[in-house]
Amino acid sequence: MSDTTAKQAAPLDEVMLAMDVVDTLRHQQDLVTRELDGTAREKQLIERLRDIYHQQGIEVPDHILKEGVEALAESRFVYDPPKPSLGTTLARLYVARGKWGKPVIAVVVALLVFCVGYFLVYKPIQNNQVEQARIELAEGLPAQMDALYQTIFEETKVQQAVTQAEALRSRGKTFAAEGNRAGAENVIAQMTALRDQLRQEYTVRVVNRDGVDSGFWTFPEINTAATNYYLVVEAVDANGNVLSLPIANEENGETETVELWGQRVPEQVYRAVAADKMDDGIIEASEVGRKSDGFLDVEYLMPVLGGTVTRW
Repeated sequence: MSDTTAKQAAPLDEVMLAMDVVDTLRHQQDLVTRELDGTAREKQLIERLRDIYHQQGIEVPDHILKEGVEALAESRFVYDPPKPSLGTTLARLYVARGKWGKPVIAVVVALLVFCVGYFLVYKPIQNNQVEQARIELAEGLPAQMDALYQTIFEETKVQQAVTQAEALRSRGKTFAAEGNRAGAENVIAQMTALRDQLRQEYTVRVVNRDGVDSGFWTFPEINTAATNYYLVVEAVDANGNVLSLPIANEENGETETVELWGQRVPEQVYRAVAADKMDDGIIEASEVGRKSDGFLDVEYLMPVLGGTVTRW
């Protein structure tokens, strides 16, 4: 049997002893440095190793000591760490997966949930909302304008309402084509108000009840030599309900929605109403005008001067 075969068939305990010899030599760096400076002194090194083991109560055969010395010289039983590489890095990451695995998995799961929620739920809903808004602006709002115009055209009894509705519809469709949603919706609100104004029916009458003046007079700021006379009026529907209407204040140009307002009238009308009330405390001729269905304005039954105020 060859030496090579004999070495391969060496008992495990001899291999372990040889490894221990190498380990001893590594921990005895001074001894190795002194004794291995010359190969001719190998026997002295073996003797020293024998003494070390003998002191520990261990008898090591010479061939094992020699094997250990040769193994140290040949760097056997020495672990050489692998050189840095992608494979080495991946292997180390795999070995350390117990430390970083759970946090990384948690992050991956969170990212997966986020991506699924964002791309499969949020984005489709958002895109659908954007598309619905685009369709409504391009088609829905113009269709509402057409419907309102048609209603006004059919219900009005004055050309003025048709002219106003047509101008509003044209402006509203321009806003819609430009993507101006706020402008288009504002036009629809104005057309709706115009339609509702046409449908209103009420009577404008002088207020005649305790605690409320039926009229007053003022000196206009721009002409203190003149006097303005007003009747305090209200709008009452067929059921006796007092309505709130938008009234323009001629003194400041603002429009307010009120139940009572001052209607400017000629002095003789003011005097006649005052005399009517003073006669028996009741104003028999209290009806100032009527607003009929299909008309925009009040048809006045007594002379008025057109000006109104909301505060006095």
